[in-house]
Amino acid sequence: MLELAAEQPGFLGAESARNEIGITISYWQNLDAIRQWKANSEHLLAQALGRSTWYRDFKARICLVERDYGFSQPTKTDLQ
Repeated sequence: MLELAAEQPGFLGAESARNEIGITISYWQNLDAIRQWKANSEHLLAQALGRSTWYRDFKARICLVERDYGFSQPTKTDLQ
């Protein structure tokens, strides 16, 4: 699904911790892009399979990211 999502207009990217906690977050340009992704025929099929076969429960959140920042400690190779 991630490869398909990446082809959709308005897709900005994704982050995943599927193996650790079973979560994938996708980022979209606006609500219309999210609506179009939700209505994608292959995505609709995956949603149906998720409900009937893959998942016991499911939750979606649509949120606005107001700010995104962080830092990384430099490695030894960065300092050379």
